[in-house]
Amino acid sequence: MKQLPADTVRLLSSSQVVTSVVSVVKELMENSLDAGASSVDVKLENFGLDRTEVRDNGCGIKAADAAVMAVRHFTSKISSHEDLERLETYGFRGEALGSICAVAEVTVTTKTEEDDVSTQYTLDSSGGIVSQRPSHLGGGTSVSVAKLFGKLPVRRQFFSSVRKRKEEVRKVQDLLMAFAVIKPELRLTLAHNKVVVWQKARAADHRSALVATLGASTVTNLLPVHQEQPEMVLDGFLPKPGADLSLTSSSTSDKTFIFINKRPVQQKDILKLLRQHHSAQYPDDAARHRFPVLLLNITVCPSSLDVNVTPDKTQVLLHNKEAVLAAIEALLVSLYGFRPEQQPDPETLPPAAGCVETDENTENRKVNDEDAGQSAALQHQASSCSSSSSMADDWIVNQSGFSLCDDEATRSRPQSAEPGPEEPRRPQVSAEAWSRGTALTDPVSGEPLQPVAIYRPDPEVKRSGNAITEKRAALTQYDMISSRALRVPPSAASLFDKETRSEVLMERPAASLQEVSAAVQNRWENLGDEDRKRFEEKARKSQDLHDQRTRLAAPGAPADRPLGAAKLQAQKRKAPLSNQQLLDELFSAQPQKKKKAPPPKPWRPLPCSMAALRRRLQRLSAQSGAAEPQGLRPVGRLASQNAWLILCGGRRLMLLNPFRAEEALLFQRLQQDHILPAVRLQNPLLLTDRNLGAAEFETLCSLEKGAAEPDGSVFFSDPRLVANGFRIKLSPAERHLEATAVADCVPFLGLEDLKEVLTAVLQRKAATVPQSRPLKVTNYLKAEAVRLARQLPSDLCGEEVEELLERRLGGTDRTCIHGRLFLHHLADVPSSQQEARLDTHT
Repeated sequence: MKQLPADTVRLLSSSQVVTSVVSVVKELMENSLDAGASSVDVKLENFGLDRTEVRDNGCGIKAADAAVMAVRHFTSKISSHEDLERLETYGFRGEALGSICAVAEVTVTTKTEEDDVSTQYTLDSSGGIVSQRPSHLGGGTSVSVAKLFGKLPVRRQFFSSVRKRKEEVRKVQDLLMAFAVIKPELRLTLAHNKVVVWQKARAADHRSALVATLGASTVTNLLPVHQEQPEMVLDGFLPKPGADLSLTSSSTSDKTFIFINKRPVQQKDILKLLRQHHSAQYPDDAARHRFPVLLLNITVCPSSLDVNVTPDKTQVLLHNKEAVLAAIEALLVSLYGFRPEQQPDPETLPPAAGCVETDENTENRKVNDEDAGQSAALQHQASSCSSSSSMADDWIVNQSGFSLCDDEATRSRPQSAEPGPEEPRRPQVSAEAWSRGTALTDPVSGEPLQPVAIYRPDPEVKRSGNAITEKRAALTQYDMISSRALRVPPSAASLFDKETRSEVLMERPAASLQEVSAAVQNRWENLGDEDRKRFEEKARKSQDLHDQRTRLAAPGAPADRPLGAAKLQAQKRKAPLSNQQLLDELFSAQPQKKKKAPPPKPWRPLPCSMAALRRRLQRLSAQSGAAEPQGLRPVGRLASQNAWLILCGGRRLMLLNPFRAEEALLFQRLQQDHILPAVRLQNPLLLTDRNLGAAEFETLCSLEKGAAEPDGSVFFSDPRLVANGFRIKLSPAERHLEATAVADCVPFLGLEDLKEVLTAVLQRKAATVPQSRPLKVTNYLKAEAVRLARQLPSDLCGEEVEELLERRLGGTDRTCIHGRLFLHHLADVPSSQQEARLDTHT
């Protein structure tokens, strides 16, 4: 045998503690809670495999403890095994950080209240510190885990499928939800690939935390429970008895929160007990396969609890497990009542007392065996002590009528080997009588019970428009459902109430409805005779009008109706006939409009002789004693178009647009030299790694700074910041960065544009000002170049054109700021006399 190397031992033991992304988050989360954190942020990249970061605002790690913070079995939670009996923290083994270091790359950034700045530690696989440097992080601790399971390719391959990775993110969210409901004062955030997946703010109590986690509709159906016993306390929220099953249960156990001493645990016995009592109140079998939504925290003495059972600390051992289960069952019985016992299978048990077969039942069995269609139902009658799922077997007939016979009625009868003489014989219902409808009879008349008759209108009878007024004598419920109803004529008191209630509300706006009604009733009782007669006259007129409408609609009314009825009939407007067909014909008959062709661009022929141009070039070459002119040379100006003819390389004749060239030249100069004037802000913008990003913030801190001011502050002098209109100050006393001035000539210039500048410096290695210009500043400079180009004179002389060609057109870029060419090829100068003769261009 050979002893394994130390690094191999660490890797093998760590892979048992750290098995997934959720185990990493759980260990780091428990360390944050043990440090007294009130805010924890969890950030994942690529489902946590590329990077997992847990940041808190706890007490931090002291510099004296930093050297051994990730070494295995170094912990500040306990000092000996005796402390386990008084354990009040989540962690105690000192293995979490060391195990994570063995399977990933870990970086720890921490700061205590005594430290001036935070420190970032890079750890190796054994938990030792490789390097350290100051950091910008505020108080608390941030642990970054990168390249998880990089040394375990098979373990990492296990999470290669998208389904497995999404399941890990869901498990992390379930873990945070568990801590969120048990610690209401905790603020939690879960982000994946810089997108917030779930978050929870600080809450006042457990109920508010449940509302923030599960929703108000679910928490409304939960009842708070609290029960104290010797050395045990049960509290939480359980589903209301008889509440909606869809709101108080789930298909998975992720919303069944069970805690022991505020530690999330997985106890199968407790979960089974909760499920049995919750599902027993629902007759549907589907409730047995669902998990109740609840919160149950069991507080016991730490000495009676063993947490060191599994590496993830989700399985615990209780010293008085039976007492805990009995207390939970007593709580559930007080809430839901006694749970009915599960019915045994009658085929596996011998006949019970009171269920012995008689000779008559035996004969019935023989007859039923001959009839295969009725055997199943009548065999069930022979053993009536068992529960039945057939409706026909549950109905029996006795002398007083009919009733439902269930298991409880059977169990309530005295158990004896033979039925007593005083017990009347109950005739059985056969399947044939049930199918014919003669099984149930009226106890008075003896006739078979008839089914309920539902009124159906005669389709041949034409329905009236208003059944209330036209069919008042024979009004049916069907007419009430399908017709409009008339208002009952108001009485004098109701008319007075309608008119007086608003006056009372104006006088007493803070009065309740009962007080308003009492005031109106008092005024009605004290009303004068004249006013009372006025309201009674109005009520009488309303009653007369209602009676008149009723008489006109009654059957047998005279054919000639008075004028009032004619007016009422005239008020019924008929729906206009649809004229869609006429409109379709109209639009289809109209001829389709032809699209106008775009007008041709204006053009004008220009007299130009290629042969004469060639001879002139030859004379110039002979006089100067040089070869053909190279580069760009102006030939002449087109007065009508403000354009210039340019000879390129002595062979190509091109057309120059000087305005476009000036725009491009001005934009290039503005990109290089222009500095946006910064205006002082009334409220400086605080710059942190949260609003800029960690990498961008570090890039900003590394840029060039100027001399220190009298108050100790330092302003950044990097031209890439100053030219883009940002004036940033570093305050050593307060240890933070802030933007004190920003250019106001560019609309909405802010932090996003500063981040764009830093991104260009970080990723594109922008070393000059033009390379670091943000998009808003670039568009602003383009507009300024166009504005300045329009202010130039329209007529350019030959010397100005030559200067323009030397400044701008020496390079390869021959487009303006709008992407249009300012040099267009016209023709080629013939190289021989024969080509000049054959050239037909004019």
